[in-house]
Amino acid sequence: MTSDSLKTMGKVTTTIAVTNHIDQILAERGFIPEEQIRSVTLHDVLVDTGATRLCLPRNIILDLGLPLQGEVDVKIATGIEKARIYKEFHIVVEGREGVFNCIELPEGSDPLLGLIPLEDLGLEPDLMNQKLRVLPISGKDTYLMVL
Repeated sequence: MTSDSLKTMGKVTTTIAVTNHIDQILAERGFIPEEQIRSVTLHDVLVDTGATRLCLPRNIILDLGLPLQGEVDVKIATGIEKARIYKEFHIVVEGREGVFNCIELPEGSDPLLGLIPLEDLGLEPDLMNQKLRVLPISGKDTYLMVL
């Protein structure tokens, strides 16, 4: 690897759309109008393979009205802490979408896109080009496996 290529390596960020999945279901079934679906688009979300899940700041979780799943122990640099986990949100990243849960970060923190949604959606960070690589979903090179 040349010194020039090392200089260009770095963090990967992406844009994600996060939507309250319960709102989506209620709208599909005609219980609420589509305009009432709570959703937000987040830009420059850090792709962090050291994080397990999507991590969202408390203010975004509250704005989306995500339901609390419970509390979990999480490892951070200074040890183990309790964190809230929320469920039933839908994300779209690089054209791929899925329903996941998320870990609450303090209000005002930067969102993090962790390993579980990345793997489930068939995305991997390309540090050299500072972007997400979309893995094949069909053919002999598909990222999906059943063993």
